[in-house]
Amino acid sequence: MASYKISKISSDVREAISEILFEEARDELLKTITITDARVSKDLSYAKIYFTSLSNLSKEEITKEINEAASFIRGKLAQKLNLRHTPDLNFVYDTSIEYASKIEGIIKEIHDKD
Repeated sequence: MASYKISKISSDVREAISEILFEEARDELLKTITITDARVSKDLSYAKIYFTSLSNLSKEEITKEINEAASFIRGKLAQKLNLRHTPDLNFVYDTSIEYASKIEGIIKEIHDKD
């Protein structure tokens, strides 16, 4: 039962942060960010938020910028979600999409050789 609750909270956090970035962020860089996943710790004190971006900036620069805005996002998140404690947010660039694209390219290359 507890894992279902954590999963539901993680999903709610992901959706709420997506809305905050799209609707309430003034920084145009934050509007280019797409939240791909959120994982909340069992004690709800910490959340790791995975994201990608269409910006031309490097992954490190984007990660730095969004982590600097984490306190703003956390404050808005507290207003949106009815949680006793709003988790601390740590944003991590999600490389899974790039990895999947690379694997797909390798598979296509192998099939083209046949």
